[in-house]
Amino acid sequence: MKVHILDDWFDTLRGLPCFEMLAGHDVTVWTDHEPDPARLATRLAEAEAVVLIRERTRIGAELLGRLPKLKLVSQRSVYPHVDVPACTANGVLLCSNMHAGSPSYAAAELTLGLMLASFRQIPEQAASLRAGNWMMGVGRTLRGRTLGLYGYGRIAGAVADYAKALGMDVQWWSSEAGRARARADGARVAESRNAFFATSDVVSLHVRLKPATRGLITGDDLAAMQDRALFINTSRAGLVAPDALEAEIARGRIFAAVDVFDQEPLRDPTHPLLTHPNVLPTPHIGYVTEDEFDLQFTDIFEQVNAFAAGEPVHMINPEVWRA
Repeated sequence: MKVHILDDWFDTLRGLPCFEMLAGHDVTVWTDHEPDPARLATRLAEAEAVVLIRERTRIGAELLGRLPKLKLVSQRSVYPHVDVPACTANGVLLCSNMHAGSPSYAAAELTLGLMLASFRQIPEQAASLRAGNWMMGVGRTLRGRTLGLYGYGRIAGAVADYAKALGMDVQWWSSEAGRARARADGARVAESRNAFFATSDVVSLHVRLKPATRGLITGDDLAAMQDRALFINTSRAGLVAPDALEAEIARGRIFAAVDVFDQEPLRDPTHPLLTHPNVLPTPHIGYVTEDEFDLQFTDIFEQVNAFAAGEPVHMINPEVWRA
């Protein structure tokens, strides 16, 4: 098959063991990002299968209508960036392994890293030293502080384990169903939503973005956080109400560590989440490690090979295959 891989910005995949799985295919790897559907369609004119790196490129009706040779979109995990009805209307099968029960440990580790880096001022201390100075301030310890995890899921569970190893207290908030599961598991659930934000030294967000969760975290939630508390978002920017985090950060009360943005790639150096001294920003690297890529793309390339063999797996719109 003619397989095109999009958005492999550092040409990482060709150096991973899993890439050998595509040895029998004609593979093209694109190492830049092309957001324009018309220009992207020109690139993909001969593609029979398109491989996605998470949500870096949107697959919509305008693009799909220009790709009559395309038969398969292969990716992993959730797919809010893929127009599934448009795939079906154009005869394109979407395959996505939802990896039930398997968290992204890379994302959980980054969350821990952001907590440590923010509380211990690691980027600022390193910058001070490189500038010919010595210490620039005094950081804070995580042990004994309260970590509030919003979203009772797999990644949050891994973060909770790391936090407990550091001697942190962990409390939870989630949907009603999530809170019920947490209580059934013996986890500590905050007395109320407001109490959750008000009593957590660190709030870390771990929720899937879907229509029901868009704007889930409001300005009132952030305003309820105590002075000098840290808000971490390694999930999706759309989970926070538009401009709510920017407005609260501008007040100078709280800190934030942000790995996700409304526009990605974000290359505006004047963006407030990149310029404010209370914010530690990273460029959506939560899942971006060599180990995580090899794990994820083993699944993705297995889907390509299964489709080529006439036995597709992890079908999201199986009606396309039946037709």
